[in-house]
Amino acid sequence: MNEKDKVRKDVSDFYARSVNRGCGCGCGCGPALPKGVAAKQAGYGADELADLPPDAVANSFGCGNPLAFEEVKEGQTVLDLGSGAGIDLLIAAAKVGPTGRVIGVDMTDDMIARARANIAASGHKNVEVRKGIIEDLPVESGTVDWVISNCVINLSPEKERVFAEIARVLKPGGRISISDIVVADLPDWVRESAALYGACVAGAISEENYLTGLRRAGLADVTVTERLVYDKTQLEAFVASEIPSEASACCGGGAIPKALIKGVAETLEGNIWSAKVTGRRG
Repeated sequence: MNEKDKVRKDVSDFYARSVNRGCGCGCGCGPALPKGVAAKQAGYGADELADLPPDAVANSFGCGNPLAFEEVKEGQTVLDLGSGAGIDLLIAAAKVGPTGRVIGVDMTDDMIARARANIAASGHKNVEVRKGIIEDLPVESGTVDWVISNCVINLSPEKERVFAEIARVLKPGGRISISDIVVADLPDWVRESAALYGACVAGAISEENYLTGLRRAGLADVTVTERLVYDKTQLEAFVASEIPSEASACCGGGAIPKALIKGVAETLEGNIWSAKVTGRRG
């Protein structure tokens, strides 16, 4: 297994533990964050969450709301990179209607199972989830009107490949709406933390490099339409919502000590933010 595949496996294992961090592993768990805190902090409105299966909301690990706009139309095809438990799939399904199509791609079996269960619970018939990696999408070229993604591309060890795949699958004129974490600078101890990589911090790149990568892949009108620069309180909440702290970790898997979460927040305040990126294929 090469280093890039190892990163992908570590991330997949990390999120499998996170999505299953209830007491299913048989050890009894401490108090966790209230259900849906991550989704609400990411900018989803109460009306968007009200009709979704509770599991899709509780297991949202995003950093923004890539569908918080009106441009998605009925009958279009939306592709979600790293679709997780399915929160954005279901919101997109409502926007494109029964004549539209929504495709999710995820590499983690536990997430795919959760998403499929939530899709079934929602009653939507126009949504499917495919297993695959976002660097090699199991999607035909030129077939997608929208590519969305929510706090996932930062996890890829080969972001240039992801950007190229986005351009490949989009129809001419097709558009992107991506919410992701970008950084100004990170110390080496943060970059080297596997837990913080899974928490969407250690693998993030600069906003400038992010936009340049998309442009090099052939996308036009690439811009940042929204930014949320995290303060200490928001950083603590964000990292804690992505993965369990030592108080809520089940069997110790994937835990980050509370002291480390606080240290990360103090170190990175003002240097890490959620950016909403838009653009189109020419």
